[in-house]
Formats: sequence, C-alpha cells, structure tokens
Amino acid sequence: MNIAVFASGRGSNFQAILKAIDDGKLPARVSLLVSNNSNAGALELARSRNIPAIHLSQKQFSSEETYGEQLLDLLARHRVDLIALAGYMKRVPVMVIDRFRNKILNIHPALLPSFGGAGMYGVHVHEAVLAAGVKISGATVHIVDEKYDNGPIVMQKAVEISKEDTPETLAAKILPIEHEIYPQALAAFAGNRVHVEGRKVWIQ
Repeated sequence: MNIAVFASGRGSNFQAILKAIDDGKLPARVSLLVSNNSNAGALELARSRNIPAIHLSQKQFSSEETYGEQLLDLLARHRVDLIALAGYMKRVPVMVIDRFRNKILNIHPALLPSFGGAGMYGVHVHEAVLAAGVKISGATVHIVDEKYDNGPIVMQKAVEISKEDTPETLAAKILPIEHEIYPQALAAFAGNRVHVEGRKVWIQ
C-alpha cells in the first residue's frame, strides 16, 4: 500500500509511521509527503529518507478547484492508495475527499467526538480538555470527511488526567499514544482488515 502523508509541522507522527514501516509492523511505503508549510520539519525528514517531498498550498492557486486538481494529479502520479494526515493544519479539498472516500485518516489528540472541530488543534485541545474538568483524554484515529474531526472513529486509546496536569504535560502524555495507535490503524487498512458502514468501523 502506498501512503501519502500530509503534515504541517515537525512530523513526529510521520516519524512514527516510518518507524513502524522500518520495524515491519506496517506493510506499506510512504510514496509522498505533502506540506502546506515550506519550513515544515516533515519535509526535511522525508527528503532525508529519499521520499518525494512537495510543498503545496492553496495560496499558490486561484481557487480550491485548481488546488484540488493539482493535489489529485500529484496523488495519482505517486500511485497513492491512502492518505494519512499527520499534524496537517489545512482542510482537505472536497474533491480529494470524494476521490479518496474512507481512505483518508487523521490523528486527533483527544477522545472524539468530544473536543474536536474548527480551532481544536494542538495545545488548544488540551486547554479545552482541562477547562472542562474531565478525568480522561487520549487520542483518536478517524476517517476524514467534509467536516473537521467528524468522520467515523477507527481507533482510540485513553489516558488518565491528573489534577497536576497542564496543557503541556497532557500533550506529553498523549503524544506517545498517537505514535502507538496511528501506525496500528494504518496497518489495519494496509491489511484490508477495516470495514466501514456509515459511521461504523470494524477491524478484523
């Protein structure tokens, strides 16, 4: 299975995906790295591994349609089967979601459907979780649809919150969980073990 990783930042989940491939736990290859940020660490990581790394932003195009067409052409040329969003801070064009229906995954640093949606990314998620006073948080792998953090849930893992936790310490607790479950979810897709029916997802 050929995976395209979309990332905007340093690429820690991208690194976890590559490690799972190296360790034989994920039967796939990353055939493309796309970033909307020309300074993203993920681009450097990809190039150090001889993975095609492309800076592509909607700002470079006159419309979402032309941007989406360019993305689809890029994905086709690299024979991409599945897209993994790994800290990608931009909305995926609708035409790309349509073409890759149920084949775009995202990792979110909370237990969806709580603490998701527009503006819920990075430290903002952990601030909202702590402000709500909940006792657990965690990470969620979900399928991407037209709304932020709305698609069917594939996999989750929880962690307890202590009264001493800050947004930074909670993030540090959850990041290893992200690095654990994201490759596991991708491996399930690579092994054709995932079945999607509406909002229900089964893993064999």
